[in-house]
This record gives sequence, structure tokens and C-alpha cells, in this order.
Amino acid sequence: MKSRDTRRKFGQNYLKDPAILIQMGRAINPKKYENILEIGPGLGALTNQINLEGVNIVGIDIDEENINYLKKKFHGPARFNFIKENILKYQLKDTNQRVVGNLPYNISTQIILNLIDNAECIVDMHFLVQKEVAEKITGAVGSKDWGKLAIKIAAFFESQVLFDVPPDAFDIKPKVNSSFIRLLPKQNITANLAIKNNLFKLVDLAFISRRKNIKNNLKNLNVNWSEINIDPSKRPEELSLSQFISLAKEYSA
Repeated sequence: MKSRDTRRKFGQNYLKDPAILIQMGRAINPKKYENILEIGPGLGALTNQINLEGVNIVGIDIDEENINYLKKKFHGPARFNFIKENILKYQLKDTNQRVVGNLPYNISTQIILNLIDNAECIVDMHFLVQKEVAEKITGAVGSKDWGKLAIKIAAFFESQVLFDVPPDAFDIKPKVNSSFIRLLPKQNITANLAIKNNLFKLVDLAFISRRKNIKNNLKNLNVNWSEINIDPSKRPEELSLSQFISLAKEYSA
């Protein structure tokens, strides 16, 4: 049995509630011949829910003990390939890829942001994350959750909280609630990928201070506010996604 310190190092909180796991499997709803990448399969609790005939499952886990366990445990009916690797360094190799996982909470946002570079290969993503992170991902314009993370993800994905998961659903109870979320690629994803790096820099700059207006935070960009058709007195959380994209297309951060 792995020590709690080791599991905390890898962010390993394993789901044990069968009702929650079934609910997650139904939300993912895998189909024959689909390609599914599972991030952090752990001991295979969620893997069990997507283990259907004809499904191609690649499981990426940083823990070699888990990989060895999973290779012994799963032999079908799905086709499996379990790989020991750091997901932050992994590149999607196939198109039409579905991505799922109970993400390590300490790097969940990094994982999702990294996957944006592969967004054109992705059909959808289903993740269990900390509830506070889910709220920041799905934040609406003008709300306290409409910030850097929400805007960066909204440029590429539609996001939705499907349901919440209490601490009791895990074998080692986290001190926070969790949420299961769905992310769907947007239609204009290719155009936005072309300006991604500049958009991210501009958004980071825009939110240097939430108290200051957008003109103050972007003062070094020499924005012509009369031409860009954005009220410079607005605070960054009051700007829409389309306004941030317009700024990113016109000005280099």
C-alpha cells in the first residue's frame, strides 16, 4: 500500500463511490471504435466505466506502480495501452481524440491549458477537478469567476459543470468539493489557435489588477481605444471574449 505522502506528491485521490463512477461513465458515454485518452487512471476506477468492446484506451500515469497494476488488471474488452509518462509532456498523436480523467488537483489547470495546443485533435474532454477550479473555468462575463483561466479556455472550448462530487466519494477525502466538467471544442478553434500566444499574454496583462480599468492595465500597448470600440473605463472582467480576441488580433502584448 502506497504511503499517503507518496500519493499526495502525485495528487492521487482515488474515487471509490460506485454511483459517482457510474454517473461519470454515463456522461462520457463511450462508443465502439472511439479513441479515449485517460489521464491519471490510478487503479482503474474510471477505466472500468469506459472499458467497452472496440474502444481504444490509452492511459497515461506518472506512477510506474499504477501502470504495472493496470497492465495486469485490464485485458479487454476494450483495447488498452498504458504508458508511464508525465502528462504535461505528452503530445496527442491521434485525431478524433476523447480525453477523460480524475485530474491531479495540483496541476489540473496546467493540464487543461496544455491540451489547448492539441484542440484540433479533440472531440471532447471530461474531467473531475476541484469545484473552485470548475467555477473559474466556466465563469461568465462580469462575474468574479470571469478571469484569466475562463477567458483562455473559452477561446477554444465550450465548458459546462455536469455535477458536483463530495469528499466522501474518495478513498482519501480531499478538503474541498469537486466537480465533473465537460469541454467541447469551438467551431472557430483554428483561427483562435493562430493568436493563442498573444491572447494569453494580453489576458495576463489585462488582469494584472482587477481594480484598475482595462486602459490602465494595457497602457504599454498604446491601444487606440476609439478604433477598437471598447470602453476603456471598463474593468477587465467586464470585457467579453470577443473583445479580448479583437485586442489580441490588433496589439502584441
